[in-house]
Amino acid sequence: MKNPRNWLWLLVFGSAWGIMEVVGGEAFFKNNVPRASVWLTVWALFMLAIARGLVNKPGSSTIIGSTATLFKLAYAAPYFCHLLGIFFIGLVFDAAATAWLRKEKKSLLPAFLTGVVTTYGAYALFAVTITYIAKYGPWISGGTPKVLNHIFVGGSLAALASLVVVPLGLRIGLGREPAFGRQSKWVTAGALVVLAVLWTVGRIIS
Repeated sequence: MKNPRNWLWLLVFGSAWGIMEVVGGEAFFKNNVPRASVWLTVWALFMLAIARGLVNKPGSSTIIGSTATLFKLAYAAPYFCHLLGIFFIGLVFDAAATAWLRKEKKSLLPAFLTGVVTTYGAYALFAVTITYIAKYGPWISGGTPKVLNHIFVGGSLAALASLVVVPLGLRIGLGREPAFGRQSKWVTAGALVVLAVLWTVGRIIS
């Protein structure tokens, strides 16, 4: 993580995740889209997987999740539960990727494990924390049935999608890393532009 360009990538992918939370999340929840959190999770996993292919370092996914959380906090209504959910996805993905993706294996099994463990782990951690520790009103009223539904219904849908988006994202990230290394100046400049555009757009639409 000593390379400044690695930090730039983490900020870009965290912001790309964050703007989907702001734009897509607001649209989904406003229009009562079924299982909106699942769609947002799928996008988050895709961004995390691409980034992990580019920067396969412990802690990198947590930084991406933290960036997405800050983006959401800066440009959308500060719903504590949403922020917590975003952060937990990045945190659990980090732990899973550190366990199974350290050697950048070509086998699909490590990617499958990372995606499935992330979805069930993050959904369970969020549901238990928000209900029994934070004691957030809507979750307390929903009780254990709401917790179980979130983990085993929403989590299963996201886990199923992760079997596609995590391997795909890793393949994209790993495939781009050599090319980006050969054209570092242009890639860095482009990443800076993308980062500036994302935060500017977030500011405009907020």
